[in-house]
Order: sequence, then C-alpha cells, then structure tokens
Amino acid sequence: MKRQMLLLLLCGLAFAPDFCIAQSGMPEPPCIIYKTRKNYDANVAVMLSADKTQIVSYPHPKDVFTRGELCTPLRLARRFRLDRRGIGPNVAFLSITYEEYSKLAKAPSLSELDSMIIDRNPIKKMYRCNVSAPEQNLDELNRQIRKRCKAFERLVP
Repeated sequence: MKRQMLLLLLCGLAFAPDFCIAQSGMPEPPCIIYKTRKNYDANVAVMLSADKTQIVSYPHPKDVFTRGELCTPLRLARRFRLDRRGIGPNVAFLSITYEEYSKLAKAPSLSELDSMIIDRNPIKKMYRCNVSAPEQNLDELNRQIRKRCKAFERLVP
C-alpha cells in the first residue's frame, strides 16, 4: 500500500479519476484520449465540479512533469491527444502554459486559478481506451483510433 501511495505521489496523478492494475500489480492511470475545440496542448488543465462552476482539483507546479518532461499531451492520429496528466470530462484549461506554471514556487489560489480559466467546455470527444502502457504502444493506439475507437468507452458524447 505504501508503495502504491508513493507511486501516485511521484507520478503527480493528483486528479486521475480511477486506476486499473497493470500486470506488475502497480496502479496504472487509465488511458484517456480526447479532442478539444481549440489547441490547448501547452495549457495547464484543472478539474471542475460536475456543474463546472468550481475548481475541485489542480496540480502543484512541481507536479506538471512526468519522467522529467512537462506533462503536455501526446499528439495522435485524427487530431486526438493522449492525456498524460489525469484529466476527465470536467476538465478546464487555464491561460497559463505548463512551462510558465512549472516555474511558480507555489500554486496560485483558487480564485486566481478560476480567473485564468479560458475554456470550461473544451472537450469535443473523450474516450477511455483499452491500451495498456499507451506511451509505449502509440502505434497500437493510433491503429485503434483509425478504426474509429470502436473498442473504446466514450466519456464525452
């Protein structure tokens, strides 16, 4: 249990909604792919309440890295993005970029973060995928995307 908690903290998975267990027995975040109405690849993501009126989760500036690089999404086939931060259907994007945010000594206040929201409804499509270790299996993920995501669970209509 302590090992799993440490992994969650180290990976910065502060707002991943659920986990599956990988073959190694360690928690693995769900594979989430999505399309947005505009390009928010560089912008920090926060999670909103179900009614999208309040921020319920946001990263610390030191938590926007994975394996030493910024957690910007990976580009996939058909303009999909692979989430590397732990977003969900109630995501919103801020005007501040991951690079700018990572240089802050501490996270802005909730009211400051709320004033930075540039889109409370950015998602066009979002799916939970059945691809394990997606960053190492981009070819397989892209192949399934080209088949129109038929095996994926749709999270946003």
